[in-house]
Amino acid sequence: MKYFLHPEAALEHEEQVAWYESRTAGLGRRYHAVFLAAIEKVCEGPRRYKVVQVPGIRRVALTGFPFSILFREVDGVVQVLAVAPWRRRPGYWAPRL
Repeated sequence: MKYFLHPEAALEHEEQVAWYESRTAGLGRRYHAVFLAAIEKVCEGPRRYKVVQVPGIRRVALTGFPFSILFREVDGVVQVLAVAPWRRRPGYWAPRL
């Protein structure tokens, strides 16, 4: 299955890669690898993740980092709506639907 990042989700991801890399060399690459591994698992079976918000929004946590990927499946494509930090206000990404 293919995936698509909402432009704002792509920006969130790029900002986190840069931020982690600026803190410790290699940490941004590690964050990116964890992100890609999570996306791969989601693409293998998006419906195995629990719906956390209507309409069909699901979430997967990034192992070792305080972020979740919020996504939905539409017409066989995984749409990544946000790479959301756990401490940010819930639902800030809802206008992206």
